Amino acid sequence: MSKLLMIVGDYSEDYETMVPFQALQALGHEVHAVCPDREAGDKIKTAIHDFRGDQTFLEERGHDFALNATLADVDPASYDGLVVPGGRAPEYLRTYDVVLDTVRHFFEEDKPVAALCHGPQILAAAGVLDGYEVTSYPAVRVECEAAGCSWVDEVTTDGNLVTGQDWSQHPAWLAAFIDLLGDEVTHEGAATPAIDD
Repeated sequence: MSKLLMIVGDYSEDYETMVPFQALQALGHEVHAVCPDREAGDKIKTAIHDFRGDQTFLEERGHDFALNATLADVDPASYDGLVVPGGRAPEYLRTYDVVLDTVRHFFEEDKPVAALCHGPQILAAAGVLDGYEVTSYPAVRVECEAAGCSWVDEVTTDGNLVTGQDWSQHPAWLAAFIDLLGDEVTHEGAATPAIDD
């Protein structure tokens, strides 16, 4: 199985951090979650973004999420893929050179990358989106297009990159990333036992 890197920070979106972290591990992948200026064992605070019909999402405090690797010790060459969750974190994570250099490695080596929601803000800042077709949280569309990509309104795979708009698209987004990683997941229907009254 693959060794994957996930870049997170305070107020990364809760579902977009925890769900792929756990789902990819459940498939047998080794997933290292890192954050600049933090070490393995430190925790970040997550935020839950909820969509209730307002002009934008509602943000509430999520969980504490423990990092299991230290970004300063990471060699991107030793990883097979990258996951970039959304939330508020990408707006400041994109200011770290180590984050941008790490992201560039995955594109230079054509390794699988999955970005969700506000995650493409980091990719745009790294200058790696030119010519790609992507999606993102709709409010990030302007940044994506300014970075030279075309924006679409659905989960999309273009070359090594899978993008989605928010956590509600996890099934399609994760399935597309899992496919890029070369995994084959099959499900056999399980009979539901009858309940006797």
